[in-house]
Amino acid sequence: MATKRMNVLVYSGALTQEAWRANENLMLSGNGSTVESVRHCLYTLRRLLSPNYAVIPVTGDMIIKEPWTATCAALVFPGGADQGYCNTLNGEGNRRIRQFVERGGNYIGFCAGGYYGSSRCEFEVGDKLMEVIGDRELQFFPGIARGCAFPGFVYHSEKGARAADLKVDKTVMSAGTVPKVFKSYYNGGCVFVDAPKFKSQGVEVLASYTEHVAVDSGEGSAAVVYCKVGQGAALLTGPHPEFVFLGKPADDWSLTKPRFASANLESKPDVPGFSDVIKTLAADEKHRMDFVKACLTKLGLTVSDDQNVPSLSYMHLSSYTPSDTTQLLASLQHLIEKDEEQQDFLRDDNDTFHIIKPSAWETKDLAEALPLQVDNKRSANELDGSSDRIVDYNTVTKHIIVHDNSQPESKSTPYFNHRAFYANLEHYQSQFPSTSTFGAHLLYGEVVTSTNTLLEKNTKLLRNLPQGFTATATVQVAGRGRGSNVWVSPPGSLMFSTVIRHPMTKMQAAPVVFVQYLAAMAIVQGIKSYDGVRYKDMPIKLKWPNDIFALDLAKAEENGGDRNENYTKIGGILVNSHYNSKEYIAVCGIGLNTANAAPTISLNQLIQFLPRKVEPFTLEKLLARILTVFDDLYARFLVTGFDETMEKIYYEHWLHMDQIVTLEAEGGQRARIKGITRDYGLLIAEELGWEDRETGRRWTLQSDANSFDFFKGLVKVCGPCCGEPNLQLSPRTKALIVFAST
Repeated sequence: MATKRMNVLVYSGALTQEAWRANENLMLSGNGSTVESVRHCLYTLRRLLSPNYAVIPVTGDMIIKEPWTATCAALVFPGGADQGYCNTLNGEGNRRIRQFVERGGNYIGFCAGGYYGSSRCEFEVGDKLMEVIGDRELQFFPGIARGCAFPGFVYHSEKGARAADLKVDKTVMSAGTVPKVFKSYYNGGCVFVDAPKFKSQGVEVLASYTEHVAVDSGEGSAAVVYCKVGQGAALLTGPHPEFVFLGKPADDWSLTKPRFASANLESKPDVPGFSDVIKTLAADEKHRMDFVKACLTKLGLTVSDDQNVPSLSYMHLSSYTPSDTTQLLASLQHLIEKDEEQQDFLRDDNDTFHIIKPSAWETKDLAEALPLQVDNKRSANELDGSSDRIVDYNTVTKHIIVHDNSQPESKSTPYFNHRAFYANLEHYQSQFPSTSTFGAHLLYGEVVTSTNTLLEKNTKLLRNLPQGFTATATVQVAGRGRGSNVWVSPPGSLMFSTVIRHPMTKMQAAPVVFVQYLAAMAIVQGIKSYDGVRYKDMPIKLKWPNDIFALDLAKAEENGGDRNENYTKIGGILVNSHYNSKEYIAVCGIGLNTANAAPTISLNQLIQFLPRKVEPFTLEKLLARILTVFDDLYARFLVTGFDETMEKIYYEHWLHMDQIVTLEAEGGQRARIKGITRDYGLLIAEELGWEDRETGRRWTLQSDANSFDFFKGLVKVCGPCCGEPNLQLSPRTKALIVFAST
């Protein structure tokens, strides 16, 4: 059975991950996409496809070198200039893209991506400054993409932009509510020449321009076409049905707040008539989005029913012993300032926190603890996310209610039972006498940006938090993942981040890099010991370095049962750390599919196959169990390091012993995995020669942090072993990043 396709990849126009993170004008770098076009794609697709798919920006290097095809549902090329795509991807890149589609994948090309996906591009023929003519390698549309369909196009400008009128062919668009006509943003796109003539080759015209076009379009005036290609398909557009104008720059490329309302459409006084274009597009927004959803459905993608991102809620600070909350608040007093209304605020590097003390909290309506409502009098930058404007979450004040007399009542936190959590924490701690810190202080919010960001990005707060301080949430709207990836984490996922203050004096005997391994072990052991031995047969394993995998039962039924290749990812770990002269302060973020049905299987879907009937996992009890196991493992680790006993526990649930891998950095050299090193947790691989016989040479490996498949993207750390590698830890040590919702 094929690997489940969970990713929708948007080509960023950057050649490397470093260029993407630098947030440069990628159009000017010569690699194709514009920053604005990438943003529009990410906003629109994340809104329509989450949580069923992870919508991820990718680079040219990734497309050419990494094994992305097995888990990719669709590859998207945004607007920009298709010549830049050619410069980067002609040859091997396009060969892989074409093969991906022929074998069942989808290609989506908006505007420049539409030109690029055709057999030939003819752009502004006769204009010596702008003319682009040439054959294209992908050839999904077997004819010519000719433009500009309408006159006036100017690079990096809206002077040629218009609200193009499109007529839909409903005979080939049967899914969902499909409009007869709709308006779409247009700026420099093509018409697909003679598209109806290619019907016998699998081409369908989904929408056509109703206005007269400025170039010879042959038969018809095709604006959007669907092309059947082998087992897959391509969707190519001349206009931009996915576009929504950004009212302001997105927060650090987070792109977490997809909106399509007219509040996001920004007029440009220097472009005559553009305000009218905005008004026209805003008035026809629903029809345009219905068309986009129908197109995605036609490609076989699962479109989300609920397309609203929830607004941020109040957060609740509590402790196992309520009086400890008072002490914690006292330790933060030197960071807290009062405003002109004598309200307490903690202003940190990334966020501003409004501290609501018990006396003030008791006079407020309990409803205010729930997700915030819109206050139309507040400025756009101060909106909590419940309006129709794209929100910079860094500018939104985060409200924290302090509970120092008792634990929060269920009516103020209806989706998280604090008393159940603390009761289970007490019960599990009684089994580990040495555990008492992890989870003793808890920050909970029904809807937050990211538990990891709230702790790790606010260093003033972080430096003053106690060992084991934990933040958790029901929903994250900006969950952090590998590289620059973010997404909405749906209800039902267990999402939390824990503070670990690791003594610098322990760095040699107990390196901080092993925190991610301890966390992985704690997750698996916590699941299997959730209620005595009743859950011990849960098919859960570890994938190096920081993923949690579970048996995909559908794969197992078709492909030989409980085999490693039938496991799929349900969770992951993100560890970031800061240091001073005395300690590393690590924030360990964990995401685990527990009760949510998408995007992969979850724990509660697996319990029905246990040999005995058991109750579904609850988030409160599972969080308490994982934290106590983590606490115990970490305490032992400080004493023994990653010794033979720890190693045995880790390997017990490991996917990789004796797995044969390919070392791409070594020209395709084959090697057999033998374990991890005890000093820095690097992968140990024995080189294989003729007939896969071991040659006696040993490699220690670390993973490429941007790889989609760690076991096809390994890079060498040092040569054949004659001793362990001498690694230099950077001031900011990062573990690899994977979250459950990807």
